[in-house]
Amino acid sequence: MRELGILLMAPAEGAEEGSGMQTIIMFGAIFLVFYFFMIRPQMKKQKEAKKFKESLINGTKIVTIGGIHGKILEVKDDIVIIETEGGNKLKLEKNAISKEFAAEEMEKK
Repeated sequence: MRELGILLMAPAEGAEEGSGMQTIIMFGAIFLVFYFFMIRPQMKKQKEAKKFKESLINGTKIVTIGGIHGKILEVKDDIVIIETEGGNKLKLEKNAISKEFAAEEMEKK
């Protein structure tokens, strides 16, 4: 009876060689799926955000990541001065700008 248990738990001859290759192929396939559905779109989104922040010009209506709406008055290296409703001026980092206001309005329609 003990010999039967040992035979059932032992791998078949030749199965050990193929299972290693199948495991490598499976991990490779999982990595490819992960890359194309998670990593690549995120990198593309980051490039678009960087391009948007570099192309900011005076007069552009924007929305910050905090939800503040305003119009750009002045653009410096990493700093943007915006005017909010009521004539208030705010000095912000470029990284705090989320999107262009006109683009947001077009999405709603």
